[in-house]
Amino acid sequence: MGTNEKIGGGGIHHIALRANDFEATVKFYTEGLGFKEGLSWGEGDKRIVLLDSGDGNYLEVFAGGSGEQRPEGSYFHVAFRSNDINGAVAAAVAAGAIVTVEPKDVVLGNNPPTPVRIAFVQGLNGEIIEFFQSTGDNQL
Repeated sequence: MGTNEKIGGGGIHHIALRANDFEATVKFYTEGLGFKEGLSWGEGDKRIVLLDSGDGNYLEVFAGGSGEQRPEGSYFHVAFRSNDINGAVAAAVAAGAIVTVEPKDVVLGNNPPTPVRIAFVQGLNGEIIEFFQSTGDNQL
């Protein structure tokens, strides 16, 4: 874990991308760029996969893109590692962020089930920031 005391760890955990063509996007990053699948879950337009870029930082690919090409692209949030989600949210709110998803515990996937604690805030420019903490044996 990093050394950012404000958010309890730090470093980028993942950047999220909504894919217009899920299979082609996963193939591009895995076969084309050498990323490795870390964990996947969901079905149809609810599919999600975490692809390890090679150093434990992930690209999170979501199915269900609209097919529309946006000028800013399809990245829609950045997630920072934390070992204190509540403290990270408090620090962000004190600095002017707005909570969009309160801290909560969830289980990602089922092979293996991967418990994590997450929360989301909106930054000063409208950017979506996730705080992400692995809480089980399968550390992401």
